[in-house]
Amino acid sequence: MDMKMKGNITLGIIKPYAVEKGYCGPVLSRITEEGFRISAMKFIRLSKAQAAAFYAVHKDQPFFDPLVHVMNSGPSLILLLEKPDAVRSFRQLIGKTNPQEAAPGTLRRLYGESTVLNGFHGSDSDENALLESHFFFSLLERF
Repeated sequence: MDMKMKGNITLGIIKPYAVEKGYCGPVLSRITEEGFRISAMKFIRLSKAQAAAFYAVHKDQPFFDPLVHVMNSGPSLILLLEKPDAVRSFRQLIGKTNPQEAAPGTLRRLYGESTVLNGFHGSDSDENALLESHFFFSLLERF
């Protein structure tokens, strides 16, 4: 993705907890109903090293080790999503990190269990959306 796509892409992850619970189908339907185009998608099981590298920005936080463990516990569904103002729109769709604090109807409120088992990741900025998309997808995997 080049810089002209800035603002129009975000990276979303359906984390292992939500994949294991069978939430991928309804979540993908909801994502497309909300006007997102899925431009790349794949299942991947992150190694502990890959999960730690992806979440390195949080390495000094108390939730880092549990997060790495959860992300290594099974396959995740990685999504490259397109829509105008994609980062803000997707973060609004997934809701606050703590499912109990998330707005009704958000994905984390519907499918999350706890702050660690919240089911989803969404890029937090346009810059991170670009970095995260390059972490998971080569140019050959995007359409």
